[in-house]
Amino acid sequence: MTTPVIAIHGGAGTITRASLSAEDEARYHQALSDIVAAGQAVLNAGGSALEAVTEAVRLLEDCPLFNAGHGAVYTSEGKHELDACVMNGADLSSGAVACVTKLRNPILAARTVMEKSEHVLLVGPAAEAFAARHGAVTVEPAYFHTDARHEQWQRVRGQSRAMLDHDASSFAFAEKAAEPKEPIDPDNKFGTVGAVALDQFGNLAAATSTGGITNKQPGRVGDSPIIGAGCYANNATVAVSATGTGEAFMRTAACYDIGARMAYAGQSLEEASRAVVFETLPKVGGRGGVIAIDRHGNLALPFNTEGMYRAWGCGELAPVTAIYAAPA
Repeated sequence: MTTPVIAIHGGAGTITRASLSAEDEARYHQALSDIVAAGQAVLNAGGSALEAVTEAVRLLEDCPLFNAGHGAVYTSEGKHELDACVMNGADLSSGAVACVTKLRNPILAARTVMEKSEHVLLVGPAAEAFAARHGAVTVEPAYFHTDARHEQWQRVRGQSRAMLDHDASSFAFAEKAAEPKEPIDPDNKFGTVGAVALDQFGNLAAATSTGGITNKQPGRVGDSPIIGAGCYANNATVAVSATGTGEAFMRTAACYDIGARMAYAGQSLEEASRAVVFETLPKVGGRGGVIAIDRHGNLALPFNTEGMYRAWGCGELAPVTAIYAAPA
């Protein structure tokens, strides 16, 4: 039997260590640790990689510290539009939803699309209606609200630009936000959550979910619900979940490219993931990172920003969490 492995991410971006309290930073480490531990529990009990990534991302969606589900950012119209995707490496089955506004957990809706329909991607009200018919929990828009996300939108509403995860300067956020500060600058952060896992049966799976970018144009869809761009899993190679400038990850089919490099060029997981993150993506202005697990249980978590919320767990070992880049 294979030793199960799981990894999660909660977004990448610019670090703001200045004036950050130990308590504020500890909140993120604790949330990451708890969620990875929950995924490990699924795997160690004999659950599938698909079940583990679905549960981990569901918990990330429910945590207001991250930009997915409760805590999602606002569009230019002051609303929430959520995207999610899940993929099973055992048979390449996939499901995704985009531009949904009423589903408490978009990742569960994506799983429903994968298992209950003949399609891969459903969008908008039709996706919500389909998920609701199969038992998905619907909520009022106010459920997704947090004061910090709303304040970020208030600072830029009416402007023509969208902002990464939130936006403005770290200083402005530190001065104005009612909630505790974040280790990664909320105004220069790519807000997506995701999980990848290898189960004891050798199966891989990946899941990704996001609220998008603050002040985005209504109807904008990034890489998160797109197979091969923000999410990919194939038992023959790798499971990958991405966070970053979505348009760049779409243009380069970043997650699929990691698997293709491994399959066709014989690159290792480390070589393939670093080539995509540090060479391919920057050529088109791509910033962010990925979490990836190969079929042998090797783990890679490269990012080209100053930090990435991340955590991982192997077998019965205690979860490991990290935010900042490792010292050179």
